[in-house]
Amino acid sequence: MKLTKHTHSCVRLEKDGRTLVIDPGGFTEPDAAVGAQALLVTHEHPDHFDEGRLRAALDADPEAEVWTLRSVAERLAVAFPGRVRTVGHGDTFTAAGFDVQVHGELHAVIHPDIPRVTNVGFLVDGSLFHPGDALTVPGTPVETLMLPVQAPWSKISEVIDYVREVRPQRAYDVHDALLTDLARPIYDRQIGDLGGAEHLRLAPGGTVRL
Repeated sequence: MKLTKHTHSCVRLEKDGRTLVIDPGGFTEPDAAVGAQALLVTHEHPDHFDEGRLRAALDADPEAEVWTLRSVAERLAVAFPGRVRTVGHGDTFTAAGFDVQVHGELHAVIHPDIPRVTNVGFLVDGSLFHPGDALTVPGTPVETLMLPVQAPWSKISEVIDYVREVRPQRAYDVHDALLTDLARPIYDRQIGDLGGAEHLRLAPGGTVRL
């Protein structure tokens, strides 16, 4: 599996000539979703779901499909009948040749006064887990964790404890568009020293074979 990191929380997975993209949001490159046969969206917040980017990908490939939760699916299903599938915690499906399990139900708490929205995470091929905006523990071994490293809803101690609880072989940063280059060495050092897993990051456009 080839992993490509896009800006913020968007990742692109390629295997056997097929492509799956997770969370092409408003901070992500405009063409990040184009060319994907499968598109997964963890929740409705605009840094993870940009309707224009999804529509562009679906228009570009009449066989491309979306798997997501209800709040996002409702915004696309009418325009793309039969190509938008609603999923939730416990569901399993195959998308573009990738086997996917759905874990989690709610977005992390930003503030008690802000209502929580639905959020799902995706475990791909039983090895790579993207939790969206939650610290969901899938309850199954994870080789590669896409780690939401910095957000309005998190602090670094929670991020470190999350890595410890999931116990992946490696953790790659996502949800990092608000993290400045000046602060990155602090996160690299503390998560790397205390998380108990190999802590890695890719610049936007960077790739790695898993």
